[in-house]
Amino acid sequence: MVIKRKTLDEFRLSELRLYPNATGELSSLLREIALSAKRIQVEINRASAFNDAEHETSINASGETVKKPDRFANNEILHVLKNSFSCAGAVSEEEESIQVFDNCQNNRSKYVVMFDPVDGSSNIDTCMTLDTIFGIYRRITSIGEPCEIQHFLQSGESLAAAGYFIYGSSTMLVYATRRGVNGFTLDGSIGEFTLTHPDIRCPEYGNIYSINESKILHYPDPVIRHVRGMQEWNLHNPGSFTSRYVGSMVADLHRTLLQGGIFLYPETRDFTGGKLRLIYECNPFAYIFEIAGVLASSGNQAIISIKPESIHQRSPVYIGSKRTVQLLTRNNLKSFCTQ
Repeated sequence: MVIKRKTLDEFRLSELRLYPNATGELSSLLREIALSAKRIQVEINRASAFNDAEHETSINASGETVKKPDRFANNEILHVLKNSFSCAGAVSEEEESIQVFDNCQNNRSKYVVMFDPVDGSSNIDTCMTLDTIFGIYRRITSIGEPCEIQHFLQSGESLAAAGYFIYGSSTMLVYATRRGVNGFTLDGSIGEFTLTHPDIRCPEYGNIYSINESKILHYPDPVIRHVRGMQEWNLHNPGSFTSRYVGSMVADLHRTLLQGGIFLYPETRDFTGGKLRLIYECNPFAYIFEIAGVLASSGNQAIISIKPESIHQRSPVYIGSKRTVQLLTRNNLKSFCTQ
């Protein structure tokens, strides 16, 4: 028996029917971002197969190395957004400043997009997972004029939609709106994303923790005590906790979303304000996870409540199952270890 799954377009059309006054602009924007992801997947596969990702590297606005797939993905997404008529402007990890699509069509759009074109590009030479992250916001000033910097400095609470693509053994899109979180897998036979993970909800508790333990001594004392507490508890209760760390934010968080647990990327001595970027890495995931029923904290407050001061601002990240994150942020190791 052949299972017929809804394509991304069919799913979005079914959602539109619930809102008779909807313009379809957000649906169009999601479809166009998905188109760029298909092209990025082809380029990533080609770069990995021919081992040419290392060539022509440069440095981006955050001081990080940019490889050929990063540039390709960045240019592809910007091209699609600019020609979509559904986006007034964008912020990318690879661009130092905001990108304003100043023409009569794009200026009429209600939305702006923030994105990380390729997360984990250092993994490409070893055939590991790479990813794209995006967040979509409504403009906060009059439509019809070019977008301005304030459109991009909104807290995550103002997101209209957010999502990510995983380029691995299969290519998958997970995206969220206020109606829920859904996952789509690219079906190569028809060239379309199809609904494979409807209404995703993260388990309230999970025993997997994901952190770069090689830097444990660089983390704040509460984090060190928390990780050591899990390790000690596991010593006396084998199997109670397990560590999994891919080194790709999206891959680790995707597993956490589906299986539960916690992802930790604390501040360190070198990055006292955290390392991950707030508006195009932390906020999209915080939005997705909170809609999926779990928590995302900077250690001091909910990530989506942080008002950005700059487009490349950084933040510590603690995201995962509700009870697991609550126990960490309360620094209550005894309660955590008796779950």
